Amino acid sequence: MDLKEIQNLIKFVSNSGVAEVKLETGDIKITIRTTLEGNSPDITYVQQAPMQQSIQAAPSAPAAAPVVSATPAASSDDNSKYITIKSPMIGTFYRKPSPDKPMFVEVGTSINKGDVLCVVEAMKLFNEIEAEISGKIVKILVDDMSPVEFDQPLFLVDPS
Repeated sequence: MDLKEIQNLIKFVSNSGVAEVKLETGDIKITIRTTLEGNSPDITYVQQAPMQQSIQAAPSAPAAAPVVSATPAASSDDNSKYITIKSPMIGTFYRKPSPDKPMFVEVGTSINKGDVLCVVEAMKLFNEIEAEISGKIVKILVDDMSPVEFDQPLFLVDPS
């Protein structure tokens, strides 16, 4: 795939109204994300296996960075007085109801029983995870848009 083909692909995707396209051919992986309002590409990633000639879609295209999926929990001594809220299902963890909305909760937020803490997407269904206790969020254990497993700790809550 040459530079001209990549530029044509970017133009096609931006005019099609699609939010994101991923393409893998051989050693090349391309992800194109576009904004919903405009017709210009928001982010374009081009990756190629090492030992090959590098391809750039645009001079300002950032290199892909590894994503940390979860932060390790602190020692169990520090967490013994806190209650852990765990994921009830496998899916993708979201801290916001949509990209343009504020986070459901932050560290230090006081919560009440029934408050929505996050959303876990499973098979295109967005499931609101509600607090089963009242307290204060002490730690958020998973990064936004990260995959989570069943029974994986999501939040630490101080019930006092």
